Amino acid sequence: MPLRKWIQSTNHAIEGILHAAKTQRHIRYHLYAAILLLITGFVLGTRGTEFVILITLAIIVISVEMINTAIETITDILFKEYDPRAKAIKDIAAGAVLVTALGAALIGYIILHEPVKNIFISGLSVAKHAGAEIAVVALIVVLILVVITKAFSGRGEPLMGGMPSGHAAVAFSIWMAVTLISESFMPSVLVLIMAIVIAQSRVNIGIHKPLEVVLGALLGMTVTFLLFKIFS
Repeated sequence: MPLRKWIQSTNHAIEGILHAAKTQRHIRYHLYAAILLLITGFVLGTRGTEFVILITLAIIVISVEMINTAIETITDILFKEYDPRAKAIKDIAAGAVLVTALGAALIGYIILHEPVKNIFISGLSVAKHAGAEIAVVALIVVLILVVITKAFSGRGEPLMGGMPSGHAAVAFSIWMAVTLISESFMPSVLVLIMAIVIAQSRVNIGIHKPLEVVLGALLGMTVTFLLFKIFS
């Protein structure tokens, strides 16, 4: 597949995510819950396979909710008036979301039960993590916040404009992570130059306004810096 078609297909897919986040409050709730789950798992010291399971659960629940939204939209198009078959379709799709959410909650409870119980025994202490782990979580959180913010701003396409610049947010998140992990001048400068070039290119080709790029950069830097200060 040519690069331009791949970018276009990716843009349409992300547009679907943004449309769902903008029009469906349950999608936004799941996105907020995903951030909360990641941070909670980090605070409680969840690592390795268990943390991967938590991320996978969040992805599955959000994906099923989006499929449910698509099914409801198709049903509304096919059935202009009330029809018991349409109700059955929507109820079954909603039931799939409920089963998935309850299953995810049960598995999450099994994973987090012991760490949460330990809080009541020995008090809350924020677990510390390796820089690479923090960088990955920071990048995921930044991407989710970009999706939510773009959904509320409602302007531009995902890869072609909108508030804030996702490219700038990711680039400067990576720069902050490299700076804090390496604690070395040269790698930090090289990645900073890369981030600036990426951000500037979005303005030069007219995809973003300078303010959108600046806000994206601030979002990426701030979220990553705070997570490193809390968990490193």
